[in-house]
Amino acid sequence: MKKLSCYCIAGSLMISFSSISADGLSQLKNFNDNVNELKGDFTQEVKNNKGSKKTSGNFAISRPQYFKWEYAQPHQQIIVGDGRYIWMFDVDLKQVVKKKQNTALGESPAAILANKNALDKTYTLKNDVTKNGVEYVLATPKKDDTGYQYIKIGFKNNQLVQMDLKDSFGNQSIIDFKNITNTPSNKAIYTFKPPKGVDVLEE
Repeated sequence: MKKLSCYCIAGSLMISFSSISADGLSQLKNFNDNVNELKGDFTQEVKNNKGSKKTSGNFAISRPQYFKWEYAQPHQQIIVGDGRYIWMFDVDLKQVVKKKQNTALGESPAAILANKNALDKTYTLKNDVTKNGVEYVLATPKKDDTGYQYIKIGFKNNQLVQMDLKDSFGNQSIIDFKNITNTPSNKAIYTFKPPKGVDVLEE
């Protein structure tokens, strides 16, 4: 009976430790510690008081400084971080916006994910809800000028599955990730040269 009791206690402790290790903050730490290359597809829904809009596309990240976020449907838009600048190309408008890239959080979800340390420096992080086996981390800004009211990042089995962001204008973006792999991408995809005939606005 004593042995059985010990086994039961040990089993309970293992379950408890397993639960703790699988919480959102632990999975975020594992993601930041072990993932340097990331690529896959996404669907995004943006909601505000005017309604909602759905988009889809693909992304690639090479930490700590390179990222590419491409909207394919319904309108093509490409955002590239090349380590020095962030390029935002609206294909339909034939317009490119060029900004200096620095250690602050960028405007795209890929920029947020690419910088391992910026989220922790700029936001207060804590475990949030668990839904359908997905563990969420809630990030709330330490200052008022971060651009977002909150960011939620969801993990399942140490895999990034969702981001939920609400910006300072009240727009909520829910992004679902799929087909994610950690295989390296060709670094050439993180370079951008404005096509001929487009307007380039530098900020």
